[in-house]
Amino acid sequence: MRIRIVDAFTDRPFSGNPAGVVLLDAFPDDHWLQKVAAEVNLSETAFAHPLPPGGEADWALRWLTPVAEVDMCGHATLATAHVLHTTGRATGTVRFTARCGILSATAAEDGSLTLDFPTSPLTPVPVPDGLASALGCDIVGVHDTAAHIGDLLVELPDERSVRSLAPDFAALASMADRGVITTAAAEDPERGYDFVSRCFFPALGIDEDPVTGSAHTALAPFWSARLGRKELTGLQGGARTGLVRTALRGERTLLTGNAVTVIEGDLLV
Repeated sequence: MRIRIVDAFTDRPFSGNPAGVVLLDAFPDDHWLQKVAAEVNLSETAFAHPLPPGGEADWALRWLTPVAEVDMCGHATLATAHVLHTTGRATGTVRFTARCGILSATAAEDGSLTLDFPTSPLTPVPVPDGLASALGCDIVGVHDTAAHIGDLLVELPDERSVRSLAPDFAALASMADRGVITTAAAEDPERGYDFVSRCFFPALGIDEDPVTGSAHTALAPFWSARLGRKELTGLQGGARTGLVRTALRGERTLLTGNAVTVIEGDLLV
C-alpha cells in the first residue's frame, strides 16, 4: 500500500502544509486509520477510496489528525487531488464525499488545483475571556464559525501582530470547538497577497497548522466584505508559509493552490 507526503498550497518542496495521503480499496476500521495518522504525525492524513461510477461523488474521503477525525480539511483534500491527478487515477474534476458534504477539486493546465468548499458563516461575538492573554496580543474583533468549521476568527491590528504571535497553546485549547484563526490585512498588497493568517488547533493535537484550506472558507467572506473584492489571495503560516487564492461564490468558496509530492513509500502494516 502506497503512502505519500504532499506539500499543499505551495509549488516548492518543504513549504506549504504537508499532508499524508493513502489511497485504499475501502476504509478499514477506525482504529487502524487513527494509528496510521498518529504514525504519520502531520496535521492531517487523508484516506480515500474510489466509489462506483454514476453516483454524486467519485471518491470517499476522510481526514484524521494524530488524535482525532475532523469534519473538513482543505490542504489534505488538495494533496489527495494532486496524488489522483499525478498518478493518472483522475483527470479534470474529482468529486469527493466527506463529512462536510460533497466537495470537488478541478485541475488546471498550469498544474494548480481549485477546491469547491462550502462557505463558512460568520457571527460576531464578544472577545472571550482570556483570549487576548492566550494570544499575547491586542484584538480588534472576533467572529464565530461554530455553525460550520468550529473556529474563532480573530482579527488582529496588523500583519506584524500576526507574524509575531507566540501563543499559550494550553490556554488556546479551550477557546473554541476546533481552533483559532488569527488574521490581519496585508501591510503591502503589492507583495502578492491581500491578508495574512495563522491558525492554531491545540485541542486537535496541532499547535499550529501551516496553511489551512478550511480556514479560508471563513477568511474569504471576512476579507471580501472588507476589501470589496470576491477574489483575494491569502498568505498563511509562521515558519512554513503558503498561498491560497480564494474566490467567494455565495454559499461556496473556491480555494486554489499548488501541491508537490515530497515523499512516496510503502505502508507495511
